[in-house]
Amino acid sequence: QDKEKLKIRKLNDPPSAEAIRDMIKYARNVIEEFRRAKHYKYILCLTFELLEICELSLDKMGAVFEDSNVYMLHMMYQAMGVCLYVQDWEGALRYGQKIIRPYSKHYPSYSLNVASMWLKLGRLYMALENRAAGDKALKKAIAIMEVAHGKDHPYISEIKKELEDH
Repeated sequence: QDKEKLKIRKLNDPPSAEAIRDMIKYARNVIEEFRRAKHYKYILCLTFELLEICELSLDKMGAVFEDSNVYMLHMMYQAMGVCLYVQDWEGALRYGQKIIRPYSKHYPSYSLNVASMWLKLGRLYMALENRAAGDKALKKAIAIMEVAHGKDHPYISEIKKELEDH
């Protein structure tokens, strides 16, 4: 799956190998910069700067990389996390919707990473009063978690209760 994970955009004028290497170097640097910034003491003051780092780097990397590229996915996941932190549910949902399809391809069928993303999407849909989409997403999370954890796991009972309560 490496080709899919490092997918480059199909352009009329494909980027050179050097341009791709430069973009990978840029992506690694911005990811490291983001990691360092998250550890600052005054994280609340930095949240909008963190989101701006994500958006600017996604724009720049998006000129070369497909959304399924691991560097793009990493930054989308970080942006989603910042949106969740500042309670921007619509923004978090937008990023989550872009992430879920590539995650489903990159990870094994019963990956808890995929289940976790379905769980986040389900809760976001519910918070935004889209019950049908929320039910569907939470049921996908449950289906994966039942295989990964077993049907009697407390997490599964908790999610099923969430479904009943909505």
